[in-house]
Amino acid sequence: MHDNEEIIQALKQFRNERDWGQFHNPKDLAIALSIEANELLELFLWKNPEDANREKVQEELADVFAFAFLLADKYQFNVKEIVLEKIKKNGEKYPVDKSKGTSKKYNEL
Repeated sequence: MHDNEEIIQALKQFRNERDWGQFHNPKDLAIALSIEANELLELFLWKNPEDANREKVQEELADVFAFAFLLADKYQFNVKEIVLEKIKKNGEKYPVDKSKGTSKKYNEL
């Protein structure tokens, strides 16, 4: 079993033991993902990045990953495949010779 599959199976087991699958439709998983991402952001609010509580960052990041994995599973996406495909697409939009060292968006290069 690959790491991603192991993670997804553990998340689904945890969810199913609590009968929470009924709440895990794509819309609500996307909302939960956004909320958890904002809780992650809150840890950095009004601080220098290095002052954020590392333990809490880890916990919130795990929540973000958990809902992202569950949403991917809901659509039967292969996480590895979709991330690698997105990197490929971004490589086409952001060629090294034009984008290296700049934060400009692809349409401004």
